[in-house]
Amino acid sequence: METSDLIDEYLLLGLRFDRLEEGFVDAYTGDPALRRRVENEPAPEPRTLARDAAELIARIPGNGLEPSRADFVAAHLRALECSARKFAGDRIGFVDEVEAYFDVHIELGDVEDYRQAHRAMDEVLAGPGTLSERMLAHRAADEIPPERLGECVEAFSSALRDRVRADYALPDGETVEYEVVGDKPWSGFNYYLGGYRSKVAINSDLKQYMSHLPRLIAHEAYPGHHTEHCRKESGLVGAGQREQTIFLVNTPQCLMAEGLADLALEAAVGPGWGRWAQEIYADLGLRFDGERAERLSAASSNLLGVRQDAALLLHDRGADADEVAAFLQRWSVSTPERARQTLRFLSSPLWRAYISTYVEGYRLLQRWLEVRPAGMPTAQRFVRLLDEPLIPSQIRAELG
Repeated sequence: METSDLIDEYLLLGLRFDRLEEGFVDAYTGDPALRRRVENEPAPEPRTLARDAAELIARIPGNGLEPSRADFVAAHLRALECSARKFAGDRIGFVDEVEAYFDVHIELGDVEDYRQAHRAMDEVLAGPGTLSERMLAHRAADEIPPERLGECVEAFSSALRDRVRADYALPDGETVEYEVVGDKPWSGFNYYLGGYRSKVAINSDLKQYMSHLPRLIAHEAYPGHHTEHCRKESGLVGAGQREQTIFLVNTPQCLMAEGLADLALEAAVGPGWGRWAQEIYADLGLRFDGERAERLSAASSNLLGVRQDAALLLHDRGADADEVAAFLQRWSVSTPERARQTLRFLSSPLWRAYISTYVEGYRLLQRWLEVRPAGMPTAQRFVRLLDEPLIPSQIRAELG
């Protein structure tokens, strides 16, 4: 099988998964003839897709793909084979499922880390009442008035875009359009449309907070998902790596993408982002204590694994939904409504394993950024995540 034929078969296989579960193909910017071909086929059988994935893996050696491309395609085919087996009804342990999808091994965290985070948060929010009560009051004061959300989104998008264009070249004509939606299991979502265009949806069911909005815009747009899609379309796809024209849910590229997007604010602004955000809100006539927000963010960083632990309890340890919701509410110091929203995400057949992309992606890539060569700016290291077809095992190899 020629290299071009193998990549065509990989793209066709990925597109067929969208016939099993709409939304499995997060983005496709490749040859529209391949999409039309799949749309005109009979509905695929999961067992057939699993067999096809395994056969393509066996054909990679000696196919002529350079090593980084071969590793990328093989890792994604292994993920697709696991997804097909799940669609076919195979019983696969949750830990094994996550490892096949995202090229990473997960395990339960240590609740002592969560207690330590609570103690640190208690210091930042010192005052009368329980930590939960103080967090509730803090969030109430931090909430963005719904009628002001649109202008806040545009202000941060513009400010971050200016920074990103200074540090990372963006293709001419790139644009992001924002819309507010409801009834979704996530807080925000980037729909990459190709041609350097994105539509970013923000969930109106969840209250949006001043301390979170800069991170959300950095994550979804600059220098997160939108920036990554643009640069990979311009660079890798432009150089003939057509496997980069498809973005598939529950594959290693998701862990890499979510990890880099969760680090996007640090890459674009870095320490002092709170004061930077405070000045933007002040221009909008909104009061925001940026220093306190940054301190609280740092204090709560050890709570990163709570949502992954909740998924493990739900899918691996036999806990029921009420137990998991209580676990989330206690350790995340969240409201019952927020805990149930997270539980909804963890219970989605398509998204149930996806929480690990945020947890393990952030941990892996944060460590990789921290051990960059002496004197190398963060932006110089971060640009590799935007431009190269990296997978988690390659990052671990570089970490030694």
